[in-house]
Amino acid sequence: MGITGDDGIFAEERKKMIVDFVNRNTKATVNELCERFSVSSATIRNDLRELAEYGLLERTHGGALQKSSVNYELNTIEKEVIRVEQKKAIARAALKYIKEGASIALDAGTTCLEVAKLLAPFRELTVVTHDLNIASCLDNSTDVSVIIAGGQLRKGFHYTIGDLAQNALKDLNVDVAFIAVNGIHCEKGMSTPKFETGTIKRVLMNNAKQVIVLADRDKINFVSFAKFADLDEADVIITDSGADEVFVENARMKGIKVELA
Repeated sequence: MGITGDDGIFAEERKKMIVDFVNRNTKATVNELCERFSVSSATIRNDLRELAEYGLLERTHGGALQKSSVNYELNTIEKEVIRVEQKKAIARAALKYIKEGASIALDAGTTCLEVAKLLAPFRELTVVTHDLNIASCLDNSTDVSVIIAGGQLRKGFHYTIGDLAQNALKDLNVDVAFIAVNGIHCEKGMSTPKFETGTIKRVLMNNAKQVIVLADRDKINFVSFAKFADLDEADVIITDSGADEVFVENARMKGIKVELA
């Protein structure tokens, strides 16, 4: 991401934690952040200014607000600093659903990328994806067979969309599809900021024997612009231990298996 400060690595980590704190609480004041990270107000203001420039939060006079528009979406680089440990935990939990000799689909996104990073032990596995980062990761570090869907590259996000991508994916049937979401809600279903992105997710789900949704706590109860599936179209939802308890209970009442990583 390239955000650094005079105190080196700690500055980078602090800024990641600031974004995480603001996203969890929807807002934060300079004073709150000073107390939490034991740094001066000048340091926090500089951090917030840089993070706002990267589009990771909205700057206010006395602090910062979470980016929350239904049409807003962090790009791939920005997503890499959000909920990193939770995404890794979700990926580890997802691994048990992958069997040697199977075919799987990995949706675009940083959580599915964490799954890809864990596939090195597999020898007889076919992975279908439209995410260039996932394909590159698998090509560089595994022996699995990779099928990547061509199409229009979505600038800043490193994955393909459009008719070409849909046509490449629609005839490929897989055992398991791992689907990423921007929002997941008991009544409003699964959603994403872009209709074109949702269409690809729909194709992956339609062609899978089992659909597993990967969603950290920030996606729970959030509704984005374009709905692409009802909640009960998921066979399994894997989220982190900080997920809203009411959502988890309601999803389980609908017959969906919910795992807390």
